Amino acid sequence: MSDSHDHAGPHEGPIKTPKQLILAVVFSFLVPIAVIALLTKYVGSESHGAAGSDGLGAEAVARRIQPIGGIQIKDASDASALKTGEQVFNVQCTACHTSGAAGAPKIGDNAAWASRIGTGFDTLLHSALKGKGAMAAQGGGDFSDFEIARAVVYMANKGGANFAEPKAPAAAASAAN
Repeated sequence: MSDSHDHAGPHEGPIKTPKQLILAVVFSFLVPIAVIALLTKYVGSESHGAAGSDGLGAEAVARRIQPIGGIQIKDASDASALKTGEQVFNVQCTACHTSGAAGAPKIGDNAAWASRIGTGFDTLLHSALKGKGAMAAQGGGDFSDFEIARAVVYMANKGGANFAEPKAPAAAASAAN
């Protein structure tokens, strides 16, 4: 019988000489060390980020840890910093009082303002400062009570009232002298 696994000769590997053996051993140690060194250098560098992400960048970190609020100190004695009634109206009140949104009386509509003017300036000012109906306190703005009073006089006078301009706060009045 014949054996189907006849070999022509002894099995030989790819390393045939002692010089090849030494080179194979040296490279089997050097190649992994070089790969580890290159990977370490890559991981340690800061220039590789996720595609389209700057989440760990210095600016992104600074934005995340910045204070949420801040303090703004206003000088109440600076009369020039106080807004006129028209300026406050144009910034804060015009959104509702120009269009009549949420039942707000339109500026210049004498009929809508007549009953409100009849209650007096103090009642109108109280409603503006504390809020009434759909209107938030100060109309949701950030003005001084004096500035809101000026805006109330401006709107009421456009609606047929004849209210006098409110007196400046004591600190502003003394600074003006």
